[in-house]
Parts: sequence; C-alpha cells; structure tokens
Amino acid sequence: MTGAAAGARLPVVRRGARAEDGSCRHLLVWEAGPGWRMVSSAVLGGGIGERGWVVNAQVRAGYDRLDPDRHLAELARAEGLRGPGVGLMTAAEVDDCTWGEDGGALALVTTGIGVPTWAAAPPPAAPAPAVPAPARYVPGTINILAVVPAPVTDAGLVNLLATATEAKVQALLDAGYTCTGTPSDAVCVAVRTPDGHREADPFGGPRSPWGARLARAVHRAVVEGAHRDRRRRAQGPAAPHRRPVADCLCANVLPAGAVTRLTT
Repeated sequence: MTGAAAGARLPVVRRGARAEDGSCRHLLVWEAGPGWRMVSSAVLGGGIGERGWVVNAQVRAGYDRLDPDRHLAELARAEGLRGPGVGLMTAAEVDDCTWGEDGGALALVTTGIGVPTWAAAPPPAAPAPAVPAPARYVPGTINILAVVPAPVTDAGLVNLLATATEAKVQALLDAGYTCTGTPSDAVCVAVRTPDGHREADPFGGPRSPWGARLARAVHRAVVEGAHRDRRRRAQGPAAPHRRPVADCLCANVLPAGAVTRLTT
C-alpha cells in the first residue's frame, strides 16, 4: 500500500512543526503517493480528483489570514510535498489526534468543539463578521481524514464523504454534544484509483461494505476526540513554546510508528 509502512496496514502520518506567529505550530502530513483519488471540502485541493498528500495544519486561535489556501500551499512546499494535494487547517490541538480502524478503513481526526453548531440553525439576527474577532474566538474545528484502501467510483466516493459526516454527527450526539459539528469542519476521503485489476465499488453508503467500515472508524475516532477535547478545555490551554524541539516531531502518529521520533 503506497504511503504505508512496510508490513503495516495503516498509513504513515507524520507530525511536523514550524515556528509561526511567535509560537511552535504543528501539522500532520500523510504522503500518500500516486494511485489515490480524494474528495474533500478542504480549502486547498478541495473537490474530487487525484491527490498525492494531505496536510492538517494547526494555526493560532484567531487566525485571520484571508488566503488560507496559499498559506497551506506554502506549508506543503516547506514539507517537501509536490503535486496536487489536500490542505486542512485548524486551531485545535493536532497533537491529540484520534483514530479508528475497521476492516481496513481508517479515520484520523483532530477535534476542537469550541463553537458547537446545528447545521439547520435559524439565521442570525445580525450578519456575522467575515473574520471572528480574536477576543471572541474559541478554536473549534473537526477535521476528518478517512482512508479506504480500495477503488471506488466517483459517486461512491461522494457517498463515503456523506457517510463519514453522518458518523461524525452520531458520534457527537453519543459523546453528549447537542450539535451537528462546528461551522469550520472539513472532511477528506481517500480511495484507491481504479487500475483495471479490481472493479471500482459503486457504493459508499452506511450499509455498503466500505461505507459501514468507514462509518464505524469515524465514529470511534470522533467520540474519543470529543471526550479528549472536553478534558483539554477543562484544563485550559497548554503552555506554548516558541520554536520546534525534538519532541515536536514524530515519524508516525499511528501505532505502527508512534514511538519512533525524528531528530532535529
């Protein structure tokens, strides 16, 4: 499996770091390589098509750049990534990512529920500002990376994205939240590119084989992420440090290499 460790079934997702806005900021990187099609609501590389990598970058609370796509592209280049990819962004703690796996389907989630929201909320009495004021901003984004190691048609891929979103909502309700998510949530689902050797699965709903597996993986990861986010908020923000140190970097945040640290 391209982008996976030798002998391991899970992809390799490393953690990088950079100095930005006076503090060390972390990011998760999956170098998937060729042979993957992705659908995403991400600000960089969103839509559907061939993609070779995914970045989930943590930014400061009160982030107010109006060109997040350009910012994410810069971060990807700094990580040595080339070609088309997907860039996600969050002010939530990416170090405390959670994951779920079911029958080969994987979900890796970063969770911040600072602004719990119902999707069909009534319109606000006054227009919301385009950029929240830092004094009023509370980090809140749930980013989901979902991986299915099988070819799926475009229609099935879109269906998988909908299934992942349904599972996220179920997980939030099961974790005790009265919301469907936050206003800035993003999802990326990756499947193998059809190669002529295996027929592409046309289905991705919650009762299809891959949809059911992916839903359970997403549900597991989001439930755990929601509980962890609640505990983090009760404890207050962690003390920041200005520049990356050795412990900021990790060769793989998933179990196959979670204890293998990179050196500066």
